[in-house]
Amino acid sequence: METREIEDKKLWEDFLLECQDKTFLQSWNWGEFNKMMGNKIWRLGFFEADKLLALATVVKTVARRGSFLLVPHGPVTNLGIRSEKDELLRLLLAELKNIAKKEKVDFIRVSPIWPREKENSLIFSRAGFRKAPIHAHPEASWKLDITPSEEELLSNMRKSTRYLIRRGLKDEDMEVKQSKEMADIDIFEGIYKRVVKKQKFVPFSEEYLKNEFKAFLLDDQISLFLTKYKGEYIAAAFVLFWSGIGFYHHAALSPQHQKTAGAYLLQWEAIKEAKKRGCTLYDFWGYVDPKQKAKHPWAGPTFFKMGFGGEAHEYVRTQDYPLSFKYWLTNIFERIRKAKRGL
Repeated sequence: METREIEDKKLWEDFLLECQDKTFLQSWNWGEFNKMMGNKIWRLGFFEADKLLALATVVKTVARRGSFLLVPHGPVTNLGIRSEKDELLRLLLAELKNIAKKEKVDFIRVSPIWPREKENSLIFSRAGFRKAPIHAHPEASWKLDITPSEEELLSNMRKSTRYLIRRGLKDEDMEVKQSKEMADIDIFEGIYKRVVKKQKFVPFSEEYLKNEFKAFLLDDQISLFLTKYKGEYIAAAFVLFWSGIGFYHHAALSPQHQKTAGAYLLQWEAIKEAKKRGCTLYDFWGYVDPKQKAKHPWAGPTFFKMGFGGEAHEYVRTQDYPLSFKYWLTNIFERIRKAKRGL
């Protein structure tokens, strides 16, 4: 197995079409988004002769707490034999060390997409990685098989979720529209800021949201869903459609309208659109077990997602590879931040 940088978008995307465990964080357009944000990226492919066996997008992240190389939800591969995965990680780490030396970063962070199984975790520990103090991207997600008919999907939902969707469909004062207009991101922003003010979390910037929308819009891989109730926009969400999967990425619901059917109807329309586009899976994104972590900030949103049916998918915990003493300062800082946020 050898490592090469990939510059062919079709080769990259065609390989990912054949992979089961993947998210848009390894898509070609996520790389383009990162470049729009001013981040340096590397697209690495792992080959046996001319056969592509795995790939990984690498992003240089510059932060006040230290600079690092990030592999978001990667590496992606269909390799299933332990020795092959050991070899893949060995090659990936060697390449990351070379890049890290040139870029003068303090550590390497990998947010794996591999299932959270003991053997997959051991592969990282054998390579010298250690569990990161915080996650870079979700370490678990709630996913729904959307191949059944719409009626079957509805029947498999929580009774209250199904009721609210049907109530929303009958409500003449409520409608959901799908937009591809950059200007409509301002509507999302307006709702989002109200949620941020109430829940007091660090929001994504307007530049981040607009660049993400722009990057995926070029290939018609994203839509903004907006719920309007009695003439006012009360809910909004970014939904990505990539590689046979629909992703519910950013979302906001007006705090004053949490008891309406707005968010439920929006979600249902997004699922139907994913089916229309030929997707077989709908990924609700971040998940925590609301029974075990009732006070976690994601507990409420997860309970909402679970009402649509589906199951949890957990990935290997985020892994760090220290490269300098500065990493340990970052480690302490991130542990304190995690505790303050109740994560």
